[in-house]
Amino acid sequence: MKTHESGFLPINRTEMEARGWDRPDFVYVSGDAYVDHPSFGVAIISRVLEDAGFRVAILPQPDYKSADAFREFGKPRLGFLVASGNIDSMVAHYTVAKKKRNFDYYTPGGKIGKRPDRAVIVYCNRIREAYGDVPIILGGLEASLRRFAHYDYWDDKVRRSILVDSRADILTYGMGEKILVRLANLLDKGIPIKKIRDVRGTVYLAKPEDPVFFPVAATFDYDILKTDKEAYAKAFGIQYRNQDAINGQAICERYDNKLLVQNPPMPPLEQAELDRVYALPYERTYHPSYEAEGGVPGISEVKFSITHNRGCFGGCNFCALAFHQGRTVRSRSIKSVVEEAKKITLLPDFKGYIHDVGGPTANFRAPACEKQLTDGVCSTRKCLAPTPCKNLVADHSEYVKLLSEVEAVPGVKKVFIRSGIRFDYLLADPNDAFFRKLVKDHVSGQLKVAPEHCSENVLACMGKPSFDVYEKFRKRYFELSKEIGKEQYLVPYLMSSHPGSTLKDAVELALYLKKNHYAPEQVQDFYPTPGTASTVMYYTGINPLSGKPIYVATDYHEKQLQRALLQYSVPKNAPLVREALIKAGRADLIGNGLECLVRPEVKQKKPSPAAPQESTSKNAQKRKAPSHHAKQKNAPKRKK
Repeated sequence: MKTHESGFLPINRTEMEARGWDRPDFVYVSGDAYVDHPSFGVAIISRVLEDAGFRVAILPQPDYKSADAFREFGKPRLGFLVASGNIDSMVAHYTVAKKKRNFDYYTPGGKIGKRPDRAVIVYCNRIREAYGDVPIILGGLEASLRRFAHYDYWDDKVRRSILVDSRADILTYGMGEKILVRLANLLDKGIPIKKIRDVRGTVYLAKPEDPVFFPVAATFDYDILKTDKEAYAKAFGIQYRNQDAINGQAICERYDNKLLVQNPPMPPLEQAELDRVYALPYERTYHPSYEAEGGVPGISEVKFSITHNRGCFGGCNFCALAFHQGRTVRSRSIKSVVEEAKKITLLPDFKGYIHDVGGPTANFRAPACEKQLTDGVCSTRKCLAPTPCKNLVADHSEYVKLLSEVEAVPGVKKVFIRSGIRFDYLLADPNDAFFRKLVKDHVSGQLKVAPEHCSENVLACMGKPSFDVYEKFRKRYFELSKEIGKEQYLVPYLMSSHPGSTLKDAVELALYLKKNHYAPEQVQDFYPTPGTASTVMYYTGINPLSGKPIYVATDYHEKQLQRALLQYSVPKNAPLVREALIKAGRADLIGNGLECLVRPEVKQKKPSPAAPQESTSKNAQKRKAPSHHAKQKNAPKRKK
């Protein structure tokens, strides 16, 4: 492995010159503050490029109002890398109700406004202003999930590929380590970026008559996709089925006189490659220049956590992982994870607790079946829903060993699991050793799980298993907790207004919550974000994976009604709950009986104008008292 200089990568010219550089090979522009931790994409990609022998400078949250900030390091030798940050900039800025958020986890002090809306597009425009035809490479979640024509919830329309709107040269999607090193080596050899057309995991723009290097699964026309919902849903279905490195083909979109080409995905990093990535010399915290502002809040959730896997074969329709990391799972070696745990114990503020050993889904360590290693993931069915595939290999033995070895690291008192546990996969394992260990050793009083709903109709639209599976898990969880003498709880994640959910479905979930004495403090409204099948359902009313029509609650008031039903016991929700029950034909649930969800509305009696009421409240007396200039002949006397 290459010898690295110590410390953070440079974030300004002074730090760059201190390293003896006249200019960097790449300037990495990010919408987030610079956190050199392997949970942050900027940290991983910059360290991987450094390990490959390239000089990378970081330009975090530059002032986007002019091009001046983008000239900080001068013109880079090979080009600019541009990402909006760990999450889509629009999701970072707005709630599902399209209201401005008041806190930013990836900005020093949690301040808002440090990155623009649609950050990738704005940054690229500023770079073009500063340097004209310099190579620009897009990456990160925002670019990855907006690489095709996509429905945009905030504009409520189908927008063009972000590559077209940004005027960048090439876009990388998915996990970018191998892609970026390949591109960097080609650029270093002097190959113009506009001639790089054969790298997997990239998207580029060509002329319609140019040859495409890989076999093409389909070609779509943006002018049709932006107006024809059926065509848009069909296009997404084909895109979704071609996101596997083994059997995926290229996909094209026409934009006037340009042809957008997505090459097939880059194969995932195998175990030795992943181990190398996570062994790189991360500082494991935010850049010290942020200390005066209170640091970067986003580090708190991951500083003492370890990622042991990538990819997810769970296949939830509302999750973008299938479109980004992919459905094939790869994991790090136990030795690699243990070595990271040892590094964590040396951090000055470590108190002995590893907060998580997880990933997209904590209890996945390998592909769902051996067939995926040779033939790729199945394009027409899911591994776990509606029922586990007969080829599924459900085995937690290696994960149990991994957790045990991390627990044995000197200085570690306790290891928790906070990433999502896929409970249907857990139950599919004939050996309950992991289930027992989970309940005994890795739960901090309560375990968060994601049944999301109880309606079979809604669960099918979500790509989740039958609710009976969750009930089986719930029952066994409490049995095991009782066996070991612990009082532990389950905190279910619930989602309102997912495509397919009607008011009757929401009533069904409310009744379940009442029966089981759950009063959720938080409920997630379905958020239509780019790159998910559920977002396509929301926009088109069509399930893109089956082609069948689907009911969608798009009216804001109806979404409020569904959400209120899931929090029926909150007093301020009572009027909405009554309205929802009447609309759902369940007025029988309005009343004072034990089975009712909400009490009837209490009519306030209007006071008689002939009998003025007296108040014993001092404040009320003050409000009623006449001014000193008014006549007080008829003022009521105080009671003694």
